[in-house]
Amino acid sequence: MVKTDALQVHLKSLSSASAVQPLYIFSGDEPLLMMEAMDQLRAIAKKLGYTEREVLLQERGFDWSALMNAGQTMSLFGDKRWVELRIPTGKPGRDGAEALKQFAVQIQSQSLSPEGPDTVVCIVLPRLDGKTKTSAWFSALDEAGMAIQIDSLDRGYLPSWIAGRLKKQDQEVMSGPEGQRSLEFIADQVEGNLIAAHQEIQKLGLLYPAGTLTDEQIRSAILRVARYNVFEVTEAMLAGDLARLNRMLDGLKGEGEPLVLILWSVTEELRLLSKLKAASDAGESVQQLLRANRIWGNKERLYPNVLRRVQPLRLRRAMQVAAGLDRQVKGLSAAELPADPWDGLRLVGSLLR
Repeated sequence: MVKTDALQVHLKSLSSASAVQPLYIFSGDEPLLMMEAMDQLRAIAKKLGYTEREVLLQERGFDWSALMNAGQTMSLFGDKRWVELRIPTGKPGRDGAEALKQFAVQIQSQSLSPEGPDTVVCIVLPRLDGKTKTSAWFSALDEAGMAIQIDSLDRGYLPSWIAGRLKKQDQEVMSGPEGQRSLEFIADQVEGNLIAAHQEIQKLGLLYPAGTLTDEQIRSAILRVARYNVFEVTEAMLAGDLARLNRMLDGLKGEGEPLVLILWSVTEELRLLSKLKAASDAGESVQQLLRANRIWGNKERLYPNVLRRVQPLRLRRAMQVAAGLDRQVKGLSAAELPADPWDGLRLVGSLLR
């Protein structure tokens, strides 16, 4: 499986149909980035003659023979074909897993002509967990074609991403700290919702001419369209970023997100953090602890810092606050905590700074 950078390199090499892979597998949980990556590949394929498009959606009762036939059936009009199979759950089931393995064998056994494959098949999946990535069906697909993982955009990279989008429409923020504040403002307003972010940036292109945007113009035009994931709350806590944590909690509270789910996520993170803190203080390797506890992605970067930063007494107090919040959300008394449990979560965040 490759990342987006490798896909971009591959796309630049597609000067003829002979360089096109017969099978592409996209996985990820960021709709905008997925859509744009697929659009890039589809646009190039169309220029190379893959003009007939068919979309298959795997749902209850899906006939997997349709996929097998798609890789073998010629177009009625003699055009090259682009076939998409969308698996929204990422779980094809037993019959689907077997069909995908057979399809991978079928793709590999086809002898490609110098003109390239007659049919390009693109399989679209959500972000996959580690178990699915090592499954027999996905491994077979990965070996038979090109699997691309589209990662979500890290919050720290979001201002640069926004600046790049503005540049594409011949706009930019002011130079220096003021411009950076403008980018951070936009990032705060659109975090977790890249499709809306894309629309807000396009709106700036419609409202104002090419050139430099002032902070006042940006603040008067950009709407608050941020969306927050419950499980990203723990990332903000681990980072010690109270401003971001407060924005997330305000947003989740306003959206009516169940407090019990957020508290469960925070409590589980605190238990893991306590376990790793005790082990690292006893001299165990932090990197080995991260691998042993299957900590990947953004948290792999955040954990070493928080383990160095947080003192055992503050971590113990955070655990006590979480236990009190658990009583509170169940309707029991927790006199030592703020009356509003959401404020109790803010207290936990302050203890991890």
